[in-house]
Amino acid sequence: MNFILDLHIHTVASGHAYSTISENAAHAAAIGLTHIAITDHGPEMPGGAHLYAFLNQVCLPDYMHGVRVLKSAEVNILDHDGNLDLPDNVLHRMDFAIASLHRKPCPPASKDANTQAMIKAMENPAVSILGHPGDGFFDIDLEAVVAAAARTLTIIEINNQSLNPRSARYNGDAPQKRLLELCKEYSVPIIASSDAHFCTLVGEMTQAKALIEAANLPESQILNTSADLFFKAVRLKRGK
Repeated sequence: MNFILDLHIHTVASGHAYSTISENAAHAAAIGLTHIAITDHGPEMPGGAHLYAFLNQVCLPDYMHGVRVLKSAEVNILDHDGNLDLPDNVLHRMDFAIASLHRKPCPPASKDANTQAMIKAMENPAVSILGHPGDGFFDIDLEAVVAAAARTLTIIEINNQSLNPRSARYNGDAPQKRLLELCKEYSVPIIASSDAHFCTLVGEMTQAKALIEAANLPESQILNTSADLFFKAVRLKRGK
């Protein structure tokens, strides 16, 4: 299994990341990735990028250092109704969008409330990927989330940083293993991602890859092995 896309990467625009788009792309090229996505945090994250940073993604080249650079965002789920911190008309201009729960915009609540927030966000056609479900801050009903992903044609992310014991989100690997079991059962597509906040971490998905290989999912469900598979899933979610 060979990952050629890393679809969750941050730049200095996120406020707490440390590399430029060009630095990220240069490292991606050096390690053999064909595609990266710039997914800076939405404006409600402390230090997050301003709305104008996302509106102006049109000025970015499609390729840097020979690597395709996708324009995206990691939008914040703001509440338990699944509202997001970028408007739909902006998200639909992007190649795709990730939606994630973070503690500052949407503090952890009950299991039912956290689960509802994720499900409502996935019901938005502009959201292609659910970011780092099952992390250590938000108690959720994993099966309800995966079942909703199947219904809404949303991709589930297996986030390498959530498997890093040094990360504040680390919650062991049991939630991610269970997510993979459920994704296999419900035929929900997944991606592995680095969630890199520094250029040398781009493409670093070692722990996520090990769990995915152990779960024995069909490779057709692992979308960062193929650009065609990934873009087909995004078009399907958007109804195109």
